[in-house]
Amino acid sequence: MVSLLKRIVGDTPERAAEKLSGQLVPQVNALEDYMRSLDGAGLSAKTVEFRRRLSAGETLADLLPEAFAVGREAARRTLGQRHYDVQLIGGAVLNDGKIAEMKTGEGKTLVATLPAYLNALTGDGVHIVTVNDYLARRDPVWMGPIFHLLGLSVGCLQHDAAYIYDPELTNVGKGGFQFLAPAHRSEAYQADVLYGTNNEFGFDYLRDNMALSVDGQVQRGRRHFAIVDEVDNILIDEARTPLIISGPAQQPVEHYYTFARLAPRLQLYDDYEIDERSQAISLTQEGIGKMERWTRVDNLYDTENFHLVQYIENALVAQVQKVKDKDYVVQTGEVVIVDEFTGRLQSGRRWSDGLHQAVEAKEGCKIQRESVTYATITLQNYFRMYQKLSGMTGTAVTEADEFYKIYGLEVVAVPTNLPMVRAESTDLIFPTAEGKWRSVVESIATRSQSGQPVLVGTTSIETSEELSERLRKRGVEHQVLNARNHEHEATIVAQAGRAGSVTVSTNMAGRGTDIVLGGSDTDREGWQDEHQQVVNLGGLHVIGTEHHEARRVDNQLRGRAGRQGDPGSSQFFVALEDELMQRFGGDRIKNVMSWTGLKDDEPLENKIITKSISSAQVKVEGYHFDVRKHLLNFDDVLNQQREVIYTQRSRILAGEGLRERLLEMLRTEFEQLTANHLQSRHADDWNADGLLASLGQICPLPTEIDTADKNVAAKERDLGTEQMQTLLRLLLLKSIDTHWVNHLTNMENLRTGVGLHAVGQRDPLAVYRSEGQRAFAELTRQMQREVTHTLFHVTLSPEAPGQGNSANGDAAGSGNGPQNNGASRSGRRRDALRTPVSPMAAVNGSRTVNAPRGGRKIGRNAPCPCGSGRKYKRCCGANV
Repeated sequence: MVSLLKRIVGDTPERAAEKLSGQLVPQVNALEDYMRSLDGAGLSAKTVEFRRRLSAGETLADLLPEAFAVGREAARRTLGQRHYDVQLIGGAVLNDGKIAEMKTGEGKTLVATLPAYLNALTGDGVHIVTVNDYLARRDPVWMGPIFHLLGLSVGCLQHDAAYIYDPELTNVGKGGFQFLAPAHRSEAYQADVLYGTNNEFGFDYLRDNMALSVDGQVQRGRRHFAIVDEVDNILIDEARTPLIISGPAQQPVEHYYTFARLAPRLQLYDDYEIDERSQAISLTQEGIGKMERWTRVDNLYDTENFHLVQYIENALVAQVQKVKDKDYVVQTGEVVIVDEFTGRLQSGRRWSDGLHQAVEAKEGCKIQRESVTYATITLQNYFRMYQKLSGMTGTAVTEADEFYKIYGLEVVAVPTNLPMVRAESTDLIFPTAEGKWRSVVESIATRSQSGQPVLVGTTSIETSEELSERLRKRGVEHQVLNARNHEHEATIVAQAGRAGSVTVSTNMAGRGTDIVLGGSDTDREGWQDEHQQVVNLGGLHVIGTEHHEARRVDNQLRGRAGRQGDPGSSQFFVALEDELMQRFGGDRIKNVMSWTGLKDDEPLENKIITKSISSAQVKVEGYHFDVRKHLLNFDDVLNQQREVIYTQRSRILAGEGLRERLLEMLRTEFEQLTANHLQSRHADDWNADGLLASLGQICPLPTEIDTADKNVAAKERDLGTEQMQTLLRLLLLKSIDTHWVNHLTNMENLRTGVGLHAVGQRDPLAVYRSEGQRAFAELTRQMQREVTHTLFHVTLSPEAPGQGNSANGDAAGSGNGPQNNGASRSGRRRDALRTPVSPMAAVNGSRTVNAPRGGRKIGRNAPCPCGSGRKYKRCCGANV
């Protein structure tokens, strides 16, 4: 293990927290009385003082004790919450760029305000990353008063909107949010502290690098310091799915329906096999033969037929491994993915490589065409771009090695404010699933009747609904929390501590919301009596109905009970027919249990079996880590190329060195043409006519020997300096974007087939790296050739300058977008000769940068709320 030596000779997760407790905490506590003596203006003035001291040469470390004392006092005055000493330790861990493991209910949201305030003093902005839009909207309103008192601005990102915290905004109308003023997305990014989900930050980065003008960019490189809430969920669970922006490709969909009908006719073992550990599906010889007969092809693996293999494999995966109401749901005729860890619907997300289309065909839904990738990045590489990265979660120590290997992040276990008194029972193991479910229902009914609240965790939507039906038949009142009603999950989870309540939930649903014994509405009359009643009954009881593949998810479920020193208990019910047990020796254990003569609903408590379950989880975690590491190794190859392209693109948008870049391209192209046609030492062997013909394809031939500089100067005189700059920018953008999109497709295809090189004893990653470098060199050469051969043959249409300043203008004025079918072929060619248009124009209007202002009608002649200074009817309301 990478961190084994570090743990032996360096700080353990616990020892690092002990050091901070002895050094930092006394310093902050010593300043508390002084901070309390300051009035509101004096406390706010501390922010100005700290910034002045930073400008004078002091460091954040120098300011840390005072800044934390100021943040603590601001929280006490605005929220009535004073940071505990352990929360000071958690804040210092985050400021050091580490991961703070803090148990459920220890106030991680409040902890984040301390390092956020300190690092926001630099003026570079702090991003606080949450797991869903609800928390990204709740937390800035909850913590906003702290930052507002200290003179800092707070922003909030939502899926299609952005907001700025405004404590005076109360009358918001329909569709608005209290204390959140709609803002331009770029304005939100200029806030000192910005809350948003990992997807919003990642996709904004990609869209910034697809923008057609500087004005269309919102993030603009503000990646200074990120605090990632529920860091294990975002940086590990979500890391296997790259962020992709794509557009539709023109490919037939009939094959998907054809193979969706054929796949159910194939039989397991006879026609295909499934590897139990990797879950990979492969056709047998008999299965291949059947498919060849059904599709009427001689050889399925011939070059001309090989594309059918992907359709077959996707149809099989869709039929066998993608289960409705577990892996996806069908809503309004669309297939919506269910996140396997959180149980939430992932609207807008699609499986890649044709798998989503195969599932749509299986369900008889309308198939959306396969897509072409315009931009992509993994969450791993996105978050590694931050100058400083930290995170917090209740479960990180089990994944400490991965955090250190991938992100260079150390894990520090922060002690709880009060001792943990949760009782964790050993697993109850049943021979069959039916016996397990009967016992689960009886356990829930018994505890509920006594008045003890029960929270039941399941691994899928399907399972939660099956259990709900069993409880209904048993007459047990309960709430179901899964991806079908996740909009109300925070409210349901918050009330899961009421006396006698039963809440059935997917394992991770409602994450980020505390369960308060007696209910979250602590101002309610009689709350104290109900709270004490629940405490006397033993607090919240958590039941796990199946072990998850990751120990972290099990620990998260257990952690819902026993918050802040409250009593609580947890118990897992396991059947040997559960998926995890089946994959790792469940049949062998079942044979052993059959000798005991136990009935189906008689449990066995055995530490050896429980240990084997934990061992199986470690194996699965290791497998998933290998998958994520594999993904990262391949993406690192593309990441280096992406950094080069995006850096060049940013300079083009900013108009930096366009003329010099063009001259360099022309000189290189001229030198290559000269070298190709005038290779011989003897003039008699030179191909002068060929050289002149090639030069004539680039620019008009001069009457005398000329230079690239003079040719460009002549073109500039014809167009004018400003028009020449616009033409260069549009031409370079079109070239770089067109070839980059094609390059991404080629790299995807290369990656799909590179695994076959392992058969020839060649490392697929090494082949991918070398072939990728060769493809990137060819991309650069093709860009140079296109620009040099196009520049002197194009001009600007009258609307081109306007297109350069408007993201939507390019899309509207272009006849070259991937989705354009209306223009004639000759019309498209004529447009291409006049004004170069980037392919990004086709997908550039997909981002909403202005938030809707709910309930407030804007007059046509009123100033536009986007802040442009123009009338609404001539700005954002032009198309309304």
